[in-house]
Amino acid sequence: MIDLQRDGDVYVLRFDAGENRFGPGFLTAVEEALDTVEKDEGPRALVTTGTGKFYSNGLDLEWLGANPGAFEEYLRRVHALYARLLAFPAPTVAAVNGHAFAGGGMLVLAHDFAVMREERGYFCLPEVDLGMSFTPGMSALIRARLPVATAHEAMLTGRRYTAEQARDAGILQHVAAEAEVLPVATGLAASLAGKDGAVVAQIRSGMYPAALEALRGPVFS
Repeated sequence: MIDLQRDGDVYVLRFDAGENRFGPGFLTAVEEALDTVEKDEGPRALVTTGTGKFYSNGLDLEWLGANPGAFEEYLRRVHALYARLLAFPAPTVAAVNGHAFAGGGMLVLAHDFAVMREERGYFCLPEVDLGMSFTPGMSALIRARLPVATAHEAMLTGRRYTAEQARDAGILQHVAAEAEVLPVATGLAASLAGKDGAVVAQIRSGMYPAALEALRGPVFS
């Protein structure tokens, strides 16, 4: 389902579960991998990536349909994952190998930086077209990490952004050919791995207090 490998000072966390939707088992595996990285006291940085044409398609709607009574607790776990990455005690880079939709797009935004594959794959927040709203925590995360005009467009229109369009809109920082996405992301992460993780976490917590408070608070307002 996931694979965690170390490349020098960089931990590479690869999602390998098809569309990489956030099923309970997937969330548990990611949480355990983050535990491993967090326990390392030396220089470190984290890169996340997917496989094939998906980085992540977000919430596991099929599982939710079969477990409607678990909806609130499930969203609480998803919020906790976003908050954990947003305040993670090490630099983080998303190597976006393909589609990053809905909750998967928000996972990208919880990282410090993102590198996305050119020519194939979209960043998209399609909730408006699915007849869904954003939780207060999700809305706060998006608004904290995107320029105001981009957040407005992405959330209200469900636009599908190519890698180049996403870079120009301020959603991500780098675009690379398919074979270079992970190397570029790993190189960027390695250049940041020597930063004091506790200080990195403290700086982010000071930058995004409202988003962290909303993600850690009640799921629904």
